[in-house]
Amino acid sequence: MNNTDKARNTMVDTLLNKKEVNWQEVLSTVISGFDCSTGTIHFLDNNTALLKVQAHQGIPAFLIPKLSEIPIGKGMAGIAAERMEAVEMCNLQTDDSGVARPAAKETKVEGSIAVPMILDGKLYGTLGIAKPVPYDFTEDEVKDLMSIGEKISKYLHA
Repeated sequence: MNNTDKARNTMVDTLLNKKEVNWQEVLSTVISGFDCSTGTIHFLDNNTALLKVQAHQGIPAFLIPKLSEIPIGKGMAGIAAERMEAVEMCNLQTDDSGVARPAAKETKVEGSIAVPMILDGKLYGTLGIAKPVPYDFTEDEVKDLMSIGEKISKYLHA
């Protein structure tokens, strides 16, 4: 873990150690730490098996209803949850794989990633961030995002 990764993790640790966690602040810190412009945190609702948005930033208002509840297996967040691994796109605008939902292109972001938040093999939700330019997240960045997801899962598990 390099110094940038350590700094990001330390900032998230500080926010998760507060008596009451401000999920918007956690997301903003992650977005800023990865030099991104948009992002979401979804928690898994075990009763409905839906990912429910807890925080979002940089998402156009008309898209909020479409991402408020995401079925497992749908869109980047849903597929990351289903596969229990990171799902990444260098350029969401030109992607034709079918992974990104058509409305996702309305965000105007390009380089994007969604990671599952996992603790001890159990899914707690997803974390997604994106940049306004084409971008491939590095292996270290993916590991760091997965680590942040695990930290959030530990908080939710407690």
